[in-house]
Amino acid sequence: MKLNYKRTFFVGFAFLSICAFWELYEGVIPKMLEGTFGLGETVVGAIMAIDNVLALFLLPLLGALSDKVRTPIGRRMPFIIIGTLLASVFIILLPIADYQGNIILFMIALAIVLVAMASYRSPAVALIPDVTPKPLRSKANAIINFMGTLGGIYALVMTLFLYKDDGSINLPVFISVVAIMLLSVIFLMTTIKENKLREKAREEEKEFDIDEETATDDIGSNEEMSADVRRSFIFILASIFLWFFAYNAVKTAFSRYADKVWGLGGGTYTLPLMVAFGAALISYIPIGIISSKIGRKKTIIGGIIILTLSYLCGTLFSQPSPLINVVFAFTGIGWASINVNSYPMVVEMCRNSDTGKYTGYYYTCSMAAQIITPIFSGFLMEKIGYEILFPYAVIFSLASLATMLFVKHGDSKPSKVRKQKEANI
Repeated sequence: MKLNYKRTFFVGFAFLSICAFWELYEGVIPKMLEGTFGLGETVVGAIMAIDNVLALFLLPLLGALSDKVRTPIGRRMPFIIIGTLLASVFIILLPIADYQGNIILFMIALAIVLVAMASYRSPAVALIPDVTPKPLRSKANAIINFMGTLGGIYALVMTLFLYKDDGSINLPVFISVVAIMLLSVIFLMTTIKENKLREKAREEEKEFDIDEETATDDIGSNEEMSADVRRSFIFILASIFLWFFAYNAVKTAFSRYADKVWGLGGGTYTLPLMVAFGAALISYIPIGIISSKIGRKKTIIGGIIILTLSYLCGTLFSQPSPLINVVFAFTGIGWASINVNSYPMVVEMCRNSDTGKYTGYYYTCSMAAQIITPIFSGFLMEKIGYEILFPYAVIFSLASLATMLFVKHGDSKPSKVRKQKEANI
């Protein structure tokens, strides 16, 4: 069984558009809230958590809803198309409201954008396992994350060259991101025939004797999870919560941290992030291959260790240094190791008919962490100082390592399946 790389790259355009927007959102919106509207760190953190509050309710709901939808263009595509178009219209209003200093218009436009983005995130991600046989999902997720990273890098480059914090209108940087979102969904619509590809993936699983029972850790087609599998499921959700609690605190505050601690003004804060994205971009496909050899769990644990050490090194810098880029390169590799394998582990424990619902569970945990951590870390930075940011990340990253050690299910089993198939020939 081999992964169809071309097909997977095409599917990845949905994730590319999502990541392009979120990179712009996490980097630029906090600077607007603080610089234009004069809001404090705790309030900015609370506003930046709104998207996660919405997602906490909408992602599982819409993921499960997309499992039940049947249309000529598929289960997931209607959500992707409508969500992208709605978000694109209101994204353009954000820099206009910022330039006018109109916080009411800004918050209304932001709320609609966040709802629109949440409406298609779970369906877009669930499209990946829909069209990919189970043993190949880590490799497929590596490609998807590769595409998402390209979207993030694109947004960072546009921010670096187009974003201004001198009071001028920042419409061009937002238009550049809307353009890549629209182009991505058009390309996805013209290259991916969702219904046909989903049936083809199920046929490939049957050909290699991968049925619902053997592929989901003893979850039969009409049965609930066993107690042992449920325990692993709870522990991996806890791990997801904790590593997002660490990572998102750094990600959300980084543009302001780089400005206030390292003196990186304007869009120059994007340079270390681009190094991290570049390292992740290079490592995604090798990590997908490695995880298929040594297993998803071991690869995730290695990624957590690398990420924790990177946060620890971040505490050592009080001013800009070329070594920061080295640290951020390892940050990118560590986060890639986690991202490639965590989502496939979650959906490995469910039936094919429930991938949207379990995608919602995955995002419920990640979003719950992202609701709390910007507020909590923002409060600590306001009271103690920005220097608390990286030690904060170290603590919660280590906690995610502890919970991950208890996960016993959801790993890939390609060698076992292949050997069984070969033995029958």
